[in-house]
Amino acid sequence: MSMEYITTKDKILTSIIIRAEYRPPETTFITSPDLAQQVGFVVYPAGGVIKRHLHKNVDRQNISGSEAFFAREGRLEIDIYDTQRSLLATRDLRAGDFVLMVSVRHGFRILEATVLLEVKLGPYGGAQDKELF
Repeated sequence: MSMEYITTKDKILTSIIIRAEYRPPETTFITSPDLAQQVGFVVYPAGGVIKRHLHKNVDRQNISGSEAFFAREGRLEIDIYDTQRSLLATRDLRAGDFVLMVSVRHGFRILEATVLLEVKLGPYGGAQDKELF
């Protein structure tokens, strides 16, 4: 499976995992417009042009703590929890895999030396941004 949407019993989306081998043939957004972070693949042919542009400042209210992780190197397991903090799923992530944590209850076990690229709304507030359970 090259892409997986993980949901709770109540069909609440918790995370999306995209495997390294996933290659859409055309521009494809994998998130719905109601999510705080939008994730998609933008596909262009050789010689294509993206006209120069800027992104206007738009006032958005974000109450989500969603995070995205790209496994650049190594191997790890991610535990994904539901809103009651019960284990929902465990998945193996390898170099090139990506996970968007829509609901940010998770934990990692590092199986090999790993480098993760993490993307989230900043600024990062250190330990005060987290609640351990």
